[in-house]
Amino acid sequence: MPFNLDKFVASPSVEELDSLKKPEIVKVAKHYGIDFQPLMRKDEIKRYVLEYLVDESILPSTVLEAAITVPTDNTFELKRLEMEMNKEVRLKEMEREREREEREMQKEKEEREMQMQREKEEREMQMQREKEEREHEFRLKQLELGVIKGSDPKIGLDTGGFDVSKHVKFVPEFQEDNVEKFFNHFEKLGEQLKWPRDKWSILIQSNFTGKAQEVYSALSIEDSIDYDKVKKAILQAYELVPEAYRQKFRKYRKANTQTYVEFAYQKERHFDRWCACKKVSTFDALRQLMLVEEFKRCVNDDIKTHLEENKADKLKEVANLADQYALTRKFGKVGQTQNKSRFSRPNKKYGNSSDTTGNSGSQSGSISPTNSGKNNQIQVVKRTTRSAQTKLPLKT
Repeated sequence: MPFNLDKFVASPSVEELDSLKKPEIVKVAKHYGIDFQPLMRKDEIKRYVLEYLVDESILPSTVLEAAITVPTDNTFELKRLEMEMNKEVRLKEMEREREREEREMQKEKEEREMQMQREKEEREMQMQREKEEREHEFRLKQLELGVIKGSDPKIGLDTGGFDVSKHVKFVPEFQEDNVEKFFNHFEKLGEQLKWPRDKWSILIQSNFTGKAQEVYSALSIEDSIDYDKVKKAILQAYELVPEAYRQKFRKYRKANTQTYVEFAYQKERHFDRWCACKKVSTFDALRQLMLVEEFKRCVNDDIKTHLEENKADKLKEVANLADQYALTRKFGKVGQTQNKSRFSRPNKKYGNSSDTTGNSGSQSGSISPTNSGKNNQIQVVKRTTRSAQTKLPLKT
């Protein structure tokens, strides 16, 4: 049943006031002009209304005493639940706070570890740089004093007004994974800076590392001052020879991460290096290169190895070498077969009663080696004579 304000004002009662909801009590308070806050609870507004009605003598004062009652069990239960909920909320907040602090501590720990790792790497790099600088200064000092490992101390470094120690800093860094690029770069610098070619080996050895340094140290004094011989020895040590470039060109395949343009560039680069090592600069030289390669592909492995050892570049020369090798192998096999048949032929046994001369005084047993040889010769002569007689034409 809807609330009727006029009916309540005409006959107010505590029972009906208790049955009202907050919006209805708010209407009653506004009707009587009671000052209250909208955010106040229902019980507080209802108490203001009761106090007003008592003050106006509309209701007896006993209604106020009855209104002040002890909270029921439900109220205590609600309070307890509220406290438990607040406790759970606080615990969750504390847990989140603890997790946040742990994450921050873990993050700070990782940052400290990363910082320590960076500092360690920086120290190692600094030590490496200092070591390289010391080695470089030591090499420069060696160059100044004319004492270079593997070189002739009698060779002056400042001959002809060229001071090696002032130019060695321009030598590019040696990289074992790209040796050919290092030599190309060095030769371009040498031409541009007009370095004397007889000083190139002295300049270039100062930056050698790893296998190149070992190869250079193993060279003789005469070879160590010849740039071309030094370059050839180091390229051979890293297998940068024409055959290696040929195999790279033939076996190079496109990788999944490569574009076809990159693959074509690398393929062309291997081919150009192969041609450069073979000194191919004309069409005829390229033609001979292709023909010789195809010829070697079609022969046996032993002949191919023989041709590789002789390093012939012309098709006719390769063919002649192959024929000579094949003939040598053929005659060698024939000689071995003849020797084998000569020494492995079984001896014939002859009768024990008499020899070929008709002598009957020989004892039983094998014929002596001397008589056996004579008898064999006599038999061969007889067979040859009979064969010749059968082939001669009859006289008419």
